[in-house]
Amino acid sequence: HITAHTSLSMILCVFKYLSFSAQSDFAPYFYDNGAGSSNGNMALFSISEDTSIGTHVYTLNGSDPEGEPVTYGMTFDKGSKEYFSVEPKSGNVTLIQTLDREVQDEIIAFVTITDGRNKVVENVRVFITDANDEKPEFLNLPLIVDVPEDKASGSSIYRVQAVDRDLGSGGSVSYYLQSMPSTKFTIDGHSGVLRIRSGESLDYELSRTHFVTVVAKDGGGKYHGKYQVMTSTAIITINVLDTQDSPPVFVGTPYFGFVYEVSVPGSEIFTVFAKDGDQNNPNAMHYSILSGSDGFFSINSSSGCISLTSFPVQLRNELYELKVKAAEVGPDGFSDYSVTTVTIRVVDLNNHPPTFYGENGQQNRFELTMYEHPPEGEILRGLKITVNDSDQGANAKFRLLLVGPSRVLRVVPQTVLNEAQVTIIVENSTAIDYEKYQFLTFKLLAVEIDTPERFSATADIVINLLDTNDNIPKFSSEFYIARIPENSPGGSNVVSVTATDPDSGLWGAVKYSIYGSGADLFLIHPTSGIIYTQPWASLDAEVKSKYNFYVKAEDTEGKYSLAEVFVTVLDQNDHPPEFNQNFLERTMIIGAPVKIEAVDEDAEEPNNLIEYSIMKADPDNIFDINTSTGEIKLKPYIKSMEIVQNITKQKDCRWSVVVQARDRGSPSFSTTAVVKIDITEANRLKGPMAAFLMQSRDNPMKALGLAISIITVMVLVTVMISTIIYFRNTKSNRITPARRIIRKRPKDQRSWTFRPWFGRSDQSFGKFFTDDETSGNHSSLRAKPPAPSAPVLPPPPPVHSRPSERLRSVPTVSGSMASRNTSRSSSWKTSKNTDVAQRSGQNKDGSGISSALVSELKMRIEQKINEANQGYYY
Repeated sequence: HITAHTSLSMILCVFKYLSFSAQSDFAPYFYDNGAGSSNGNMALFSISEDTSIGTHVYTLNGSDPEGEPVTYGMTFDKGSKEYFSVEPKSGNVTLIQTLDREVQDEIIAFVTITDGRNKVVENVRVFITDANDEKPEFLNLPLIVDVPEDKASGSSIYRVQAVDRDLGSGGSVSYYLQSMPSTKFTIDGHSGVLRIRSGESLDYELSRTHFVTVVAKDGGGKYHGKYQVMTSTAIITINVLDTQDSPPVFVGTPYFGFVYEVSVPGSEIFTVFAKDGDQNNPNAMHYSILSGSDGFFSINSSSGCISLTSFPVQLRNELYELKVKAAEVGPDGFSDYSVTTVTIRVVDLNNHPPTFYGENGQQNRFELTMYEHPPEGEILRGLKITVNDSDQGANAKFRLLLVGPSRVLRVVPQTVLNEAQVTIIVENSTAIDYEKYQFLTFKLLAVEIDTPERFSATADIVINLLDTNDNIPKFSSEFYIARIPENSPGGSNVVSVTATDPDSGLWGAVKYSIYGSGADLFLIHPTSGIIYTQPWASLDAEVKSKYNFYVKAEDTEGKYSLAEVFVTVLDQNDHPPEFNQNFLERTMIIGAPVKIEAVDEDAEEPNNLIEYSIMKADPDNIFDINTSTGEIKLKPYIKSMEIVQNITKQKDCRWSVVVQARDRGSPSFSTTAVVKIDITEANRLKGPMAAFLMQSRDNPMKALGLAISIITVMVLVTVMISTIIYFRNTKSNRITPARRIIRKRPKDQRSWTFRPWFGRSDQSFGKFFTDDETSGNHSSLRAKPPAPSAPVLPPPPPVHSRPSERLRSVPTVSGSMASRNTSRSSSWKTSKNTDVAQRSGQNKDGSGISSALVSELKMRIEQKINEANQGYYY
């Protein structure tokens, strides 16, 4: 029982704990921060319609009573546009759609907050505030107004309306006109009422349509943070309507009529015409004569035709001025009218045309003969012309014209009344030219001025010209260019010149001649103008290729002109290329070219352009040649003398090449030469001697002579030095008892045998060899042991040698020498042997000691001489 009670108590405790835990799980909630807040549950939140997409506009904020983390969300009604997005953790709200207050002024959304178990949803309304983003829009487009032309000044004719969907000042609209200074209209800025400007009026006859541009402007407002004013424009078309307000208008004024002597009563003189000034609905016209007719003229009231009512002889005046009235006939009778003047002149009948007369009466052709180029201003006295018109007054007034080549002659007088004597004067002497015209033809024309008939008459004037010598010969060109091949035979044609003299007869004959420094080799035919070479002339382009001289064309009176002739002697390929000699010798260093050159004495290209080629070579395919410069070089693979010696068995390496030099003329000429080429290697030694030897390779006799001279000098110097040392040692030597001299043996040194470095290896001159290599050849040079008291030799001359310099060999008579140290070593051995022999000799015989001592002294003297010579040249 106790155990059961305990278990029941524990179950009740657990149940109470779970119940308490369930009751303490509260839902999260939003903070309500009210209007103007950007943080909370978006209650009373508003946003401007010009907010940019992607802008952070609000932050959802709430809390959970248990302190659990919360997340946020936002949903919209199904089918509606989603304008915002929410970041779940931070609650940041971002605009994701463009806003337009004029389309939708509020957004309904559901914001949520949850702690993972409990979720709270709140319904919020987001208000969209206005921005000035709309232009005013005109209503009732297009704007067309009909206005009578008699509308009073200042009257209202139309009201313009425009609306702006923005709120506040951005939605208010005001008006103004984009008017020119002469506009006739004005508009009220607030109401949009269009009026005729004060003091202005409309006139259908002047302008039937007016176009006015009206501007609608809003009150301005902010858009994207900036203040802006938006406008719209529209064009108002104003049609002006016609009204009866204009008098009649006469057409074709001023009016003139004429009465002639042959006219009869009833003849029509003139017809006037008037039309209503109001063109929209014109009225009929009624015509009448107010004054000035004196009873001689009448008018048709409907047609406006003025007629003569009597015979012309009854007219007392020559001039009548009629006042004619044109009145409008309307529904109420006569209304507006206009008056004009018609001038009527009584004139003589024009029945006589102008007529030309000569010495023998009426004439229409006049002829004259004269020389060309008469003085300007001269009167053509051979022409006697009279002109006459028998009418009276204006009918007898006419003008004289001379028709023909322009501004050559002029006629006097130019205006005639009734009759005049005609005078013709020269105006342009140059134009009266026999070479252009042998005769000149003109038309003399007389034309009435003021008559309606414009009667006229003509007469032909023919002037025959006589020639004068007024021209000089003229060449067809200021200069002539001729070309002639060289070596052309004498008498060859060069060029033909042409000069013409337009004068006639002998004045036009031309004679040619030439002169100038360049004319010695040429002749010209005096009449044909053909220039040719002298019979003995020989043209050579290599001597002179350009000639120029002058040609003269002269007429019979000595008038002349000059032209210049330029003659070019064309080069012919008449010289072959030439080498300085047909057999050439060249020394070629491997890697460097040798150059040969030929000369072509032709004067011009391509005759003197030379191309080189190898015709034959021994051995073959060894050399290349530059076709333009004539440089000969070995093939690229030949880089040493060993390769050369492998190619040929000849020891002297002198190869023959047959080179051809060909010019580029046509026909082409060529010349060949044999080139002996001595192949050698590049000079590896330095100094003047090496340079001289390399320069002398093409002349071996010169080098051989130099070598013999040097050897001879060296032999003489050696003999002299040996003789001097011999006599010096002879005086200083003394015979003393034999004694043994023990010398410290120096370190073994090699002696050098000199062989000249130039020439072949098998010659007597050669390279340096060590004494070990030549010891077999120098065994005979070893001297006997020296005497006990050998004279002291003078010290050898100093040897100034540089480590960097190569040992220079000095030739001797024998071409070789032994080492000084080696000689001393062998002398020590000989001396030791001699000493032993002397001791044994003394035991046998005393005389042997004396003879041995003399022999040893002699050998020692010879040894000293050798040592001195070797020390000097060492």
